[in-house]
Amino acid sequence: MNLENYESFGRYPKLLATDVIKLQWRNELPKFDSIGNSILPYGCGKSYGDVCLNEGGVLIDTRAMNKLISFDPENETLCCESGVTLAALLDFLEPRGFFLAVTPGTKHITVGGAIANDVHGKNHHRKGTFGTQVIRFELVRSNGEVLICSREENSEMFAATIGGLGLTGLITWAEFNVTKVPSPYIKMDSIKFDNLEEFFQINSEADKRFDYTVSWIDCAATGSRIGRGIYTGGNFTEVDTKISNHKDSGSPPNFPFEFPFINNATVNLFNKVYFNKQINKSETSITHYNPFFYPLDAVDGWNKAYGKNGFLQYQFLVPFGLEYDTVHKILMKVSESGLSSFLTVMKTFGDVASPGMLSFPRPGVNLAIDFRYNGKKTLDTLDLLDEIVRASGGSIYPAKDAHMSGEDFRRFYPLWQEFKKYKDPKFSSSFWRRVTK
Repeated sequence: MNLENYESFGRYPKLLATDVIKLQWRNELPKFDSIGNSILPYGCGKSYGDVCLNEGGVLIDTRAMNKLISFDPENETLCCESGVTLAALLDFLEPRGFFLAVTPGTKHITVGGAIANDVHGKNHHRKGTFGTQVIRFELVRSNGEVLICSREENSEMFAATIGGLGLTGLITWAEFNVTKVPSPYIKMDSIKFDNLEEFFQINSEADKRFDYTVSWIDCAATGSRIGRGIYTGGNFTEVDTKISNHKDSGSPPNFPFEFPFINNATVNLFNKVYFNKQINKSETSITHYNPFFYPLDAVDGWNKAYGKNGFLQYQFLVPFGLEYDTVHKILMKVSESGLSSFLTVMKTFGDVASPGMLSFPRPGVNLAIDFRYNGKKTLDTLDLLDEIVRASGGSIYPAKDAHMSGEDFRRFYPLWQEFKKYKDPKFSSSFWRRVTK
């Protein structure tokens, strides 16, 4: 077994477990309390930092626990094992006229990972996080205790496990809401905006019209163009025939080799081309859900384009009230640093509260910026961004983090002490040890 295959998607930091246990069946679990080292569930490894890593410990690979258990189309619910991927769920749901109630920007994550990181998507202002859609799940503790957790039963453990970073035990199966859709196609509006102020003007109206909203930001823009980008809003729509712009070609192509194609020169060029590819101020089109929700899934292993040192994503939230000044300062610092970002995504979170104690989303503006790891320069820039986020009363997303200080984690997540009561004593991660030491 090659332990190096069990890395995070950002490929930074490089922290290896000592062993991996591959689960096959939820009723044949190992005796966790007999394992000498700390343990941590591991799904598809799509977390970007060290939240899915357990240096010196044991990883529990859940991907073979991938069976559907039940589907209730009348009540719009589905139950499955925790190792089922969102891609597999969509393969089942879409032909039956259903879709995931909440989905992040990749479908190659497990249900267990979606709960543990309480992932969010383009419709947070409508339906909140994945955790808000969870009805119940089974949790196995390291002492062999088996708990059914819901809002009514073992409710404290339910709240601790949603967004609990895989630290409360092993989720074996989960039941959650899905949603009926008229087709697998989205009617989409793309709107160019020339600066950050215009984004907020567009967003204030678009959030009312669209179930799904997101914006790409040109992080290389300077001066009066700071914060320019393309706003995308969409709703599922009925169509008479299949749209020709979607071709299901099976497995996506692999990124050919490891090389730092993503650098300042290529990013600046890409950002200019991408912003100017749309000629009109506003365009309307109909597209399949795959390119709308999962554009980066079109190429497998695209993270190799950052080179062997990997990359860090800086994903933060700014509460409403300070959003313009704070985001503007962040974009200014990024522009001044010279650390251009190939992928910068901004959207707003609504007031649908998650049940999770350590859940990241709350009302405000969410910005995610990818940086190729360039040693001290990258980390020093993130320190400056931390100061700005801290002053705004915002927070940073653990599922994408490889840098946040322990002091900041405890400030951003004040319920962490309450959470510790429900953390399993055998379960740990490199992230948890980093931010609580």
